[in-house]
Amino acid sequence: MVCAKLQPAVSGLEQEFPGKVKARNVDCTTKEGQDAAAALGFKSHGLVIRGADGKALWQQADHTVRIEEVRKALHDLLEPKGGR
Repeated sequence: MVCAKLQPAVSGLEQEFPGKVKARNVDCTTKEGQDAAAALGFKSHGLVIRGADGKALWQQADHTVRIEEVRKALHDLLEPKGGR
């Protein structure tokens, strides 16, 4: 559900976090994509980090997505509890 401008960076997160992150882009111009965006409270699109169970762990709406914040959120979410 991310803007086309950020798609390459979001897809690149799989290489940045090998074996830990799977990126999936959803086309929010389709009915299915629009419904998914609305269910998350997005006006048109955004970015969601989900756990293995599918639960949303972190999200940013619409054009507020900053890839640096996504990387930090992933580092924080993927770091073992109690630090290194």
